[in-house]
Amino acid sequence: MAEKKKKKQTVFVGLSGGVDSSVCAALLKKAGFSVTGIYMKCWTEGASCTTQEDERSARIAADHLGIPFFAWNFLDEYRKRVVEYMLEGYAKGITPNPDMMCNKEIKFGLFFEKAMSLGADFVATGHYARTEKRNGKTVLLKGVDPEKDQSYFLSFIAPAVLDRVLFPVGKFTKTQVRDHARKICLPNAERKDSQGICFVGKVSIGDFLREYIPAKEGNIVDAKGNILGKHDGSYYYTIGQRDGLGLAGGPYYVVKKDMRANTVTVSKDEKDILEDTITLKEMNWFSRPEQSSAKMTAKFRYRQEDAPVSVEILDKDSCVIKADQPQRAVTPGQFAVLYKEDEVMGAGVIV
Repeated sequence: MAEKKKKKQTVFVGLSGGVDSSVCAALLKKAGFSVTGIYMKCWTEGASCTTQEDERSARIAADHLGIPFFAWNFLDEYRKRVVEYMLEGYAKGITPNPDMMCNKEIKFGLFFEKAMSLGADFVATGHYARTEKRNGKTVLLKGVDPEKDQSYFLSFIAPAVLDRVLFPVGKFTKTQVRDHARKICLPNAERKDSQGICFVGKVSIGDFLREYIPAKEGNIVDAKGNILGKHDGSYYYTIGQRDGLGLAGGPYYVVKKDMRANTVTVSKDEKDILEDTITLKEMNWFSRPEQSSAKMTAKFRYRQEDAPVSVEILDKDSCVIKADQPQRAVTPGQFAVLYKEDEVMGAGVIV
């Protein structure tokens, strides 16, 4: 009797319309997976929104690769879990990270859950990151291209999903991905990378906020309380910001915001935006240290060089980081991501 043919493993690929996710799907199909392309429809508002164009590009790429394609509507969930999180954070005076929350709640939350419920063995995206088995455990690693590594933005996803997540382009450079797209004649091989807020499009945070949070004029002051100018809403500004203040004789840096008084405090001295001791809360550990203290490196914002730090764990949800060198513009509401060489150890929200 003929041996029964082994069933292909199924993977649902999040197709964004860009070259990275399209190459991701192509690599997985070539590797022998049964691939289905999914476009996540999350936002349709504003002149900068490219949803229709993105979905069309994703559909054309799927057709070129000969894989099934579907668009899943996450509009309501995205508004509740990402946009409202962002607007509420800014209204409180902190600086949230919508891309981080989009990955946690949508791509590796709702998308992952729906794919699993439909029988998928894996989900995959075009992120520049990697996973690997180490000591019997799946760990999250940096992508090999230091210019494109996106492990920072993946550091708040649930550790439990890593066993069923694939990042095929993470072991390549962006140049190699583009070259592969050209080689297989992908229609979007030359499409520019998306910019701006996750799914929303190329729009500045300030402009986006002004559409949803009403302007409220207040004073820009120095450390002594002297009025230097006016602003149109303290929530539009972030710690370390130096552009858009409209002050002569600068540069000035935003060093503090008082939401109750609606004042923005600035300084000419860049030392005033340096911090060496940072508290993190809402920790998301992939590999929590066994000891209460450990040496690691940290990123306090995307594209930052890894900074050597000492980590003191307070409890399961919080820790204190002591940086070897003072760090610039460490901003409440943003995320600090902890690494051991190329491995993501965990992340937390900066207090």
